[in-house]
Amino acid sequence: MDYLQLVINPGSTSTKVALYLNDKLIQEATLRHDVHELEKFDSLIGQLDFRRKVILDFLVEHKYRLSQIDVFVGRGGMLRALKHGGTYLVTEKMLDDLRHCRYGTHASNLGALLASSFAKPLNRPAYIVDPVVIDEFDDIARVSGQKLIERKSIFHALNQKATAKRYAKSCGKHYEDMNLIVCHLGGGISIGLHKQGRVIDVNNALGGDGPFSPERTGTIPTYPLVDLCFSGEYSKEEIKKLLVGKGGLVSYLGTNSGKVIEDRIAQGDTKAQFYFEAMGYNVVKEIGAMYFACRAKVDAVLITGGLAYSKYFIDYIRSYLDKICTVHVYPGEDEMRALAEGTLRTLQKEEKLQAY
Repeated sequence: MDYLQLVINPGSTSTKVALYLNDKLIQEATLRHDVHELEKFDSLIGQLDFRRKVILDFLVEHKYRLSQIDVFVGRGGMLRALKHGGTYLVTEKMLDDLRHCRYGTHASNLGALLASSFAKPLNRPAYIVDPVVIDEFDDIARVSGQKLIERKSIFHALNQKATAKRYAKSCGKHYEDMNLIVCHLGGGISIGLHKQGRVIDVNNALGGDGPFSPERTGTIPTYPLVDLCFSGEYSKEEIKKLLVGKGGLVSYLGTNSGKVIEDRIAQGDTKAQFYFEAMGYNVVKEIGAMYFACRAKVDAVLITGGLAYSKYFIDYIRSYLDKICTVHVYPGEDEMRALAEGTLRTLQKEEKLQAY
């Protein structure tokens, strides 16, 4: 059976939307929103009707009717920790949690709400796939070293899982039969250990630990951070901004663009080269940690995300890894495709539909 899917991925100032026939892309667009237009709404959830309209306009432009669509798929938002990766049916409990932002506020919270708003009147299903809160940790990975603080699983689950399953399929194997280290390299960096179909350990890519990234600090020395917090020079929110947004390469080089930094390196900027390679060095250290956490029994290291387009950066990482393990590179983060593929696997009974 064929399924026409409407895939919806809300961002802070845009809504990505696509139509897929099974896993074949039919039409897609990034619908950008004027910041001043969004400022008219008193809350994120208040944007729901506005974003519904721009999606409906997209369908009209491309001559599709809602009644033609079989399945509606939204980007998963900030939900309670979910013990299994995969595709989840959108339920009233999920919608209530997202509507009230019980576990955090993020534009992706609108994904399931938008999908459901279209699906429910038509009595069609709505789904989300691998939200960032997938938590398949082994218990030992939760231990931080301080009883008051537990390590949490917050990472680029959608892209990591999709990349791992894509690689397994290309090998003629099942994801559940492989051990993989998947590195998402973007504005945030997450490096996950995928063991037999579960991400048993991964750094918290949002205000947590791991390598520094283009705009996040990752793991930093704790005593100096405490001193900074109590210096009286910064508010709590300003400290958080220094860690996420103004951290990483932004703090050293004033930009989060890998392309800009590569251009500076090509022009002989040794400072840009040093910090770009320092970020790569941190990535390699995290890969090494995951490699030995799996007792060196790793089938491959997979590198994905926007920074995977940077030949300079990837070549630097590979200079450490190539003699030790198999490395494959999947540039970009094709979230729309990942959402469509994840839903299709469930509809075709290749994977079990998960319950929220």
